[in-house]
Amino acid sequence: MEIRQLKAFMAIADARTFTAAAQRIHYTQAALSMQIKQLEREVGLPLFTRMPRRVVLTEAGERLLSRAQHILREHDAALAELAELAGAKHGRLRLGSASGMVSADSLPAILKKLRRAHPHAEVSVTSGTSEELVKKILAGELDAAFVSLPVQARNVETELLSQDQLVAIASPRHTLAEQRVVSAFALAGEKLILGERGGNTRRLIDEFFAEAGLKPTVAMELSRQQAIKNMVAADMGVGIVPLSVVREEVERGRLVRWWIEGARINWEMGLARLSGGYLSPVCQTFIDLCREQFASPPPEPKRRRSTKKAARKTAKKRKSK
Repeated sequence: MEIRQLKAFMAIADARTFTAAAQRIHYTQAALSMQIKQLEREVGLPLFTRMPRRVVLTEAGERLLSRAQHILREHDAALAELAELAGAKHGRLRLGSASGMVSADSLPAILKKLRRAHPHAEVSVTSGTSEELVKKILAGELDAAFVSLPVQARNVETELLSQDQLVAIASPRHTLAEQRVVSAFALAGEKLILGERGGNTRRLIDEFFAEAGLKPTVAMELSRQQAIKNMVAADMGVGIVPLSVVREEVERGRLVRWWIEGARINWEMGLARLSGGYLSPVCQTFIDLCREQFASPPPEPKRRRSTKKAARKTAKKRKSK
């Protein structure tokens, strides 16, 4: 039983098709099939049931799955420990982010500082929903990920980095734009533009409407907060997002914000990683930098002075002279 065979097995178990798994681990489909045939020959049992459009794990495959995860985690931990022999400046860090805001604002600053401390470290970043990224952590494909909290998966530990409140947003041209508060009933009657399923933010919103006994109309499900804001600004519907995400657009008048009546839907973002997993020097530095970055409040957005105000101020200066 070889590591490459187990990696091939894990890829198929996750992707559920040979084609998708081959693309993920950069194999040809023929080479991937050969790896699985050799593995099944060695264990003496079929690991997958082949169906027309997908494969399903057999009982033997299910039992091997948890063992393979453990073996591959130990394999990666051994490689990471040996990499330390080359010096703490070397290493590998595989990150995930379910937050477009973190990827755009906080992560570049964190990685810039990380590069100073570990100039030769190999860093990769991937995006996805919180659910997808947690699965990759459990599969040993990621070292850490920014995800929405809470995380229910066993063997994954999390650390709270920031929290926010969810608010409703609309175009300034909306008929209720002058209101400061909106009810759950009114929101349920709007065409809602929400984040895609699989993230905890969307789960919080769904639970809120379920507890109110309402079935909302979801017109769009988008993967990025910026896309949601753009659609709302274009009068395509009403969104529900973290307050910090829209603070600048609200100040500029591009969007209006409503507090949601009788509800405090709190959004929490944290860093997730494998419980008890090996913590390399690069990963430890990254965690320390994350704590430092999110401990300090974000800078206030600069207010743009209007052209008319600027002109009046210039005119006053000229008169005083």
